[in-house]
Amino acid sequence: MSELFTGNNKNGLTRELVEAVFCIFEEASAGGIAVDRDSRIIWINKSYADLLGAGDPAQLVGRPVREVIPHTRMPEVVETGKPLLLDIMEYNRQQLVVTRLPYSDDSGRIVGAVAFVLYDDLQPLTPMVAKYRRLHQDLAAARKALAKKARGTRYNLGNFVGASPGALEVKRRARLAAGRDMPVLLLGETGTGKEVLAQGIHSVSGRSDQPFVGVNVAAVPDNLLEAEFFGVAPGAYTGADRRTRDGKFRLANGGTLFLDEVGDMPLPLQAKLLRALQEGEVEPLGSNKVIPVDVRVIAATSRNLEAMIADGSFRSDLYYRLNVLEIPIPPLRERLADLGVLCEALLGDIREGLDVRGEITDAGIAALGSYDWPGNVRELRNVLVRALTMSEEGGLLDADAIFKVLPKGSHRLPPALISRPVRPLAQTLAEAEAEAIEAALVASRGNRTRAAGLLGISRSVLYDKLSKMS
Repeated sequence: MSELFTGNNKNGLTRELVEAVFCIFEEASAGGIAVDRDSRIIWINKSYADLLGAGDPAQLVGRPVREVIPHTRMPEVVETGKPLLLDIMEYNRQQLVVTRLPYSDDSGRIVGAVAFVLYDDLQPLTPMVAKYRRLHQDLAAARKALAKKARGTRYNLGNFVGASPGALEVKRRARLAAGRDMPVLLLGETGTGKEVLAQGIHSVSGRSDQPFVGVNVAAVPDNLLEAEFFGVAPGAYTGADRRTRDGKFRLANGGTLFLDEVGDMPLPLQAKLLRALQEGEVEPLGSNKVIPVDVRVIAATSRNLEAMIADGSFRSDLYYRLNVLEIPIPPLRERLADLGVLCEALLGDIREGLDVRGEITDAGIAALGSYDWPGNVRELRNVLVRALTMSEEGGLLDADAIFKVLPKGSHRLPPALISRPVRPLAQTLAEAEAEAIEAALVASRGNRTRAAGLLGISRSVLYDKLSKMS
């Protein structure tokens, strides 16, 4: 035992004092062991050998410590020179409370480590261990909740609002996509709600408790896209961080990666993205190490990918890899029937930020229908915010309030599609009846009996109506 300690250590403790403390530890512990600079056992007492079921301690001397105790952290103490004062080590289904200390030579160089088993029976420590485990579980749960909040979703499928046939078909396909772990391609103009739909699919999928990570390809410079997707190894280039920087694939591992405006991706990166999707692994920039990843990809674009394939600006193999389930999202001008429910939902959200009533009349919704909405739902929201901000009626939006804020010029619908002037109902009905009678007389070549039959009325009623028209 005394041969482990020679001279004075750098803290000024004498060898005698160190040996005395060592003896106390050895007597009070359930076992002791020491290793040299190469983490080979140079001493082990009989108590520890018995605990390990190894028999004669002399037979263990000279063997690498991890051959005897596979999960020991003794080599870590030797390498770092830092003690591990309290640790729980599992060996043969036993839980041992262990302390590990490095020791040095006269020059202060670490030449080995010593460890003592303080407890080989955790029963007396049950209250403390139980408290530690509860705290550890609470911490893990808090970290998981924070991670989910940081990389979670704001929207669900209910946030994609609409009851028109087009909107209902989008929702049907989205629910289909949520139940199948396959790539999805969302096609639609800007502002149609592609990210809302992507988050909605994720939120009801089997990956809902894992991260949702989105990246707008069009918003990242081409020379940074590879690092954004696949990460950067330490010191990969001049000025690079000395720490590993995870890319979007690793951040989304286990969850969903949303690639917005994927049609803007340069060709060289398309090939690397295809490989990552096919192989399920990424290679950080500046690294030769491949890292396995498990992500479900939802891609979206406002561009015509088939036309891009034809002109060579988008890879056909990547297109078929992404387009397993396609969901076209119709523009707002093709589902004007949804304007009412959309306004209700958007105004409910807007009211939280503006201290106004925030309601729209039927005439206001009709006014919105006279516009072709090139910016789709995103533009609709902006128009409603402007209208509420400028409203002088306490937040009640009528046709006049809407027309004041609608953009002027080329985006308006052709005059033929704008609602006709409102006329008295009796006048409208009288004109429609006269047109129907004239059409029946033309079809019957003036035969009033046949005309009455075509109209579904008696001949006397037809005569009466003709007399009123004359």
